[in-house]
This record gives sequence, C-alpha cells and structure tokens, in this order.
Amino acid sequence: MNKSLPLILMAILAGCGAKKNTHDPVDIDIYTSNRINSIIETQVKTADQSNTGEIIAKVSAEFLGTPYKANMLIGSSTEPEKLVIDFRGLDCFTYLDYVESLRKSKNKNDFIKQLVGVRYIDGDISYQHRKHFFTDWSSRPPLNAKDITAEISAHTLTVTKYLNQKSDGGEFIPTLGVFKRDVSYIPAEFINDSVIDKLRTGDYIGIYTHIAGLDVTHTGIFIMTKNGPVLRNASSLKVNEKVVDSPFIEYVKKTPGIIVLRAL
Repeated sequence: MNKSLPLILMAILAGCGAKKNTHDPVDIDIYTSNRINSIIETQVKTADQSNTGEIIAKVSAEFLGTPYKANMLIGSSTEPEKLVIDFRGLDCFTYLDYVESLRKSKNKNDFIKQLVGVRYIDGDISYQHRKHFFTDWSSRPPLNAKDITAEISAHTLTVTKYLNQKSDGGEFIPTLGVFKRDVSYIPAEFINDSVIDKLRTGDYIGIYTHIAGLDVTHTGIFIMTKNGPVLRNASSLKVNEKVVDSPFIEYVKKTPGIIVLRAL
C-alpha cells in the first residue's frame, strides 16, 4: 500500500472489512447480484470440488481488473452495520471475503449466508463482531482458515500482539477492546524457493506488520501461474489501483514478512 499511515490504518480497519444487522435488507446492486450468479455457475460449479485451491484461483481471477476502492462498506463504532455486497470496487480484505464466500456457495442466497459467516464472529452481523483482523480468520469462529505459517518455514517467528491497541495505549477501533494474540510470520529474508514449494494455490497471504496493534497491512492470495508465483491482490498502489497479479517474491521481499492461512 502506498498511503500515509493513517490512511493505511483506515483501509485495514475500516475498508478491509464491514458488515450488517440481520434484520436489515441486504444492500446489493443489480450488477453484483448478476455477477454472483454468474461466478457460481461458471467457476464454482464447474470446478473440481475436492480442489479448494483450484476454486479459489478460478473465482479470484474473475475480479482481476476490478477497481480498488476503500471504505465501500457501512458500519462503525457509532454507525449501525449494513451488509453491503458490492463487486464494483474492492479493498484488500473485502476481496478475500468475497472469494472465500463464493467458493463455498451453491447460489446467491447461499453466498449471502456464507458471507455472514466469513465476515462475522459467530455470524453476528454487527460492527463489534466483525472479523477486523486477518488472523481472526484462523482464530475466531466460525473459522475460515488454518494458520499454517509455522508449517511452511522453520524460520517462522512468533510475536505476542495486542491487537487494536495503539503504541500510545489508545484503540484503533473505539469500544472494540484489545485482544492478546500470538502472531507467527515468516520474515522476508527467509522467503525462498523452499517456502514457495510448500505454498499452495489459494493460500491466503497476510503482509505482516511491526506496527503495534495490527497483524497485517495488506492481504492477497497466493497463485501459482505458468509464469511463476503471484500475489493476487486488490492493490491501492497508484500504478495499479485495481485487482492485479503481483510477482510474489518481488512483492514480499519488500515487506517485513508473511502470514499464511489455508482455507478449511
């Protein structure tokens, strides 16, 4: 991401996720509604259902070129949640939300149900129960993925993080509270061919951060292509500002390291 720190945090903690009250109607446009049906019919139902990575690759490819847009979703500590579903613009985290939900869906109604489980702790559609952090996917029920970082590299480091707590003691998200969590990551200098060999297409990648109170600053999907490994991601970089395939090694070598989650 190429934004100033405050904007990065806004994108991660607000843009990279947001949700709704169960009694409100789903906020969805016609374009998105049609796209949901199309992707499920042409990419999910036609895939080998035993190959999760293949499904994730096919579904995620449908969003290549989609504009990057932050703060597409509605909800905050002072504003009620709304279940906004909008494929016309994505940030790094909503992109993963949609891909993971679509790959498990049989139809549009099922997609909405899956999305609630992917985005919210215990399926409770509220700002307080939003899965704000990448590692919530492997820590807060219903689980979306397993953290396999330590299985990928013997050089994995584990750091105790106090998620949502700023270095000055304040909170990024008011009223959410602070969550103590051991976060494991592979430092960039140890991301090599051995690591690549253990990664699978469809693995969810978090770009680790040393910033107090956060686990990652960006997310994407590992995809092995005929031209080599890429990080498929909703990029806010000025040169992109859309969903792109970034050369994996080149990208992650410029970061502190990666967290690897594998879909369940």
